[in-house]
Amino acid sequence: MQKTVAEIARILDGEVVGDGSLMIKGVSGIKEAAAGEICFAASSKYLSLINKTGASAIITSKDIKEAPKPIIRTENPSLAFVKAVSLFTANTLKRPQGIHSTAVIGKGVKLGKDVSVEPYCVIEDGAELGDKTLLYAGVYIGQHTKLGKNCIIYPHVSIRERVSIGNRVIIHNGAVIGSDGFGFAKVKGIHHKIPQIGSVIIEDDVEIGANVTIDRARFDKTVIGHGTKIDNLVQIAHNVLIGENSIVVAQTGISGSTVLGKNVTLAGQSGLVGHITVGDNAIIGAQAGVTKSVPANGFVSGYPARPHQLARRITACVQKLPNLFKKVKELEKKVNEATTYGAKRT
Repeated sequence: MQKTVAEIARILDGEVVGDGSLMIKGVSGIKEAAAGEICFAASSKYLSLINKTGASAIITSKDIKEAPKPIIRTENPSLAFVKAVSLFTANTLKRPQGIHSTAVIGKGVKLGKDVSVEPYCVIEDGAELGDKTLLYAGVYIGQHTKLGKNCIIYPHVSIRERVSIGNRVIIHNGAVIGSDGFGFAKVKGIHHKIPQIGSVIIEDDVEIGANVTIDRARFDKTVIGHGTKIDNLVQIAHNVLIGENSIVVAQTGISGSTVLGKNVTLAGQSGLVGHITVGDNAIIGAQAGVTKSVPANGFVSGYPARPHQLARRITACVQKLPNLFKKVKELEKKVNEATTYGAKRT
């Protein structure tokens, strides 16, 4: 399929600068693109790449006025490029249909319209699946767990008992939802397990990456808010509450009973202690160790986590320590020499 730059611009609600009749046959990244393809540049800081790219046309932000080749100026070039990718990339994967004969389905299970269940899935008693939900091979659904409409659950996901999952939720391979929270009481040197009888609630439009673990609450519920996106290899402990439209990046760990507000960003490998709050729109930097609550709109980094600008200054000072140590040794030597000289004179 090919489309002119002008046709693409109409679909993206963008403005063409340059030759709108040029034909485009595909999409690619700005560094990899070749003739006949369209790429995108998020802002004017990519001007050097715009001048070098092999692409025939570029989707840009409004702050770019002109370029050596046709551009489509848009309000949000990243989102516009997503639409362009969908336009040129046909989905050739066939969606599974129906209930496979090897699936094991318990008593009282309710399946909505057009539900698809692949080989070797297990759906326990009393579970419910909404319309057009898809379970890929080897998925386990526990007793009395409910999944909404249009969910996609990839192979080898385990969703334990009494979990509630909303509509349009995507869960990638190997994730475990509703495993027991890590709760033990130590008596005379022996760890006694505390029953974890709560649940997990995953709200609408959440996406959960591969090998993520989300523990059930001890008594109440662990909640992942509407529209939140969770990267691979994240651990979310019991009774954690995550507000809507938050981002949790790979290898992050959130300890029990921590509360995150709306639109929070946790960068990769960050770690949060339990029983703290992170306010709306806060950002936690990569590898930050958060030991105290973070206010709304805050930006912290480092270990222990501090306001980001302070953490940067501390890091800069730490990097100067070898030279500072050398200067101190030199000054110490001079002081010793002066002291020795003074002693000899007296």
